[in-house]
Amino acid sequence: MPANATAKNPPEERLVNLVVALMATDQGLTKDTILSSVSGYREQSNAGASKDALEKMFERDKESLRGLGVPIETIGDWADPDDLREARYRVPTTEYELPEDIEFTPAELALLNLAGGVWSESSMSDDARSGLRKIRALGIPIDEPIIGYSPRISLHDPSFPQLQRAIEQSRVVRFPYLKPGEEAPRTRQVRPLALVEYEARWHVFGIDLGVGADRTFLLSRIVGPVTVTREEFDPVLREGAGERALRGLDEVARAQTALLEVNPGSEAALRLARRAVPADQGIRVSYVDAHIFAEELASYGPEVRVVEPAELRDRVIDRLAAARDLNGSLS
Repeated sequence: MPANATAKNPPEERLVNLVVALMATDQGLTKDTILSSVSGYREQSNAGASKDALEKMFERDKESLRGLGVPIETIGDWADPDDLREARYRVPTTEYELPEDIEFTPAELALLNLAGGVWSESSMSDDARSGLRKIRALGIPIDEPIIGYSPRISLHDPSFPQLQRAIEQSRVVRFPYLKPGEEAPRTRQVRPLALVEYEARWHVFGIDLGVGADRTFLLSRIVGPVTVTREEFDPVLREGAGERALRGLDEVARAQTALLEVNPGSEAALRLARRAVPADQGIRVSYVDAHIFAEELASYGPEVRVVEPAELRDRVIDRLAAARDLNGSLS
């Protein structure tokens, strides 16, 4: 990439990556560590951005996050607190911890999260912002009882609005669906019962009329328009559908785990840590879809290595080789 090229990273994604990194450290991260390792800054650096420009970007990002109510703490040298040359930055975990005697049911968490998404941040008091941060930091699934109604919907899933409307109207839908390994999509006719988010990806759960059984479809594999038909079904079928879908995805994930070696302090370590459990040789991470998980692991490059299963390792290697070949043909 030419030295004067500009890396295309949305500012919002860079801010999210910065918050994740600062929340994942107790001791704090130095500015140099942030600029060289956090996604968004790292790409700008590789594209030829000067250190001065990156530092100014970091200062603007800090102010933007503080303006949104994210408390970024600066830790100076204990012997000379005013010397910030080796200062470390972090988001204090106390800002994201609720008192031990406060508990919420899944339904209460869902409503609080939804209200926080709809309620304008600019209209909140400082106490309200702090409370909302603590609720979101609980790490408990919060969208089960009102699945599909959060306003923060990925624009990368154009089929979402049509499927949501079909669920509300209890109407059968048709859509072209392309599974990995198939050369052409197949048309699926489904009674859609719930939209669920799992591992940051949207799925539609329903009854596949072609096989007469429950099925879960990944929205990113719907490769054409969703047709909402006039055929209706009993709305009672929707009751408890979201919970059934999530239980099914959990069962699939528990049955599939990968043993990974991950570079400490890397983006891969930060992003995988919340889903991982320690292992003798690294970490173990459960996954639902081998193809999608392989794409994610390949995106981390040399930061992560797949020890097992061999099938997953081969998929990652294939994707890395394809990326290498593509970059070679473009150079």
